[in-house]
Amino acid sequence: DLPPLLDIIFILMVFLMLTAAVKLDSLDVALPSTDSQAVAEVDKQSITVNILKDEPYWAINGQTYIDWENFTLALLEESKSTDKPIVIGAEKTANIQSLVQLLGFLQENGIQATQLLTEESP
Repeated sequence: DLPPLLDIIFILMVFLMLTAAVKLDSLDVALPSTDSQAVAEVDKQSITVNILKDEPYWAINGQTYIDWENFTLALLEESKSTDKPIVIGAEKTANIQSLVQLLGFLQENGIQATQLLTEESP
């Protein structure tokens, strides 16, 4: 009766491997906090956009961009080539104008699947 036990073990291993958390390719930023209990976790199936306080101001999946034009071209190319949602992580001290500019760009281009990263307040 060993084969049924092995089948169960392999199914359990596959389940654990598929549900295990995978490290996200992004820059380390100090996120703003929120009182909401619904702070979502980011998965590997997303495009991570970081807004930084110092130059370079923007990053996509860890790749930094100094000027807005190159950043927007890369973001459009990345978002058109896949249907992954965009997750925005802005540093607490980042310029709010950069976030507003990014949100306006996403709206103009019809990119709706976006999320903002925050940390839960202690």
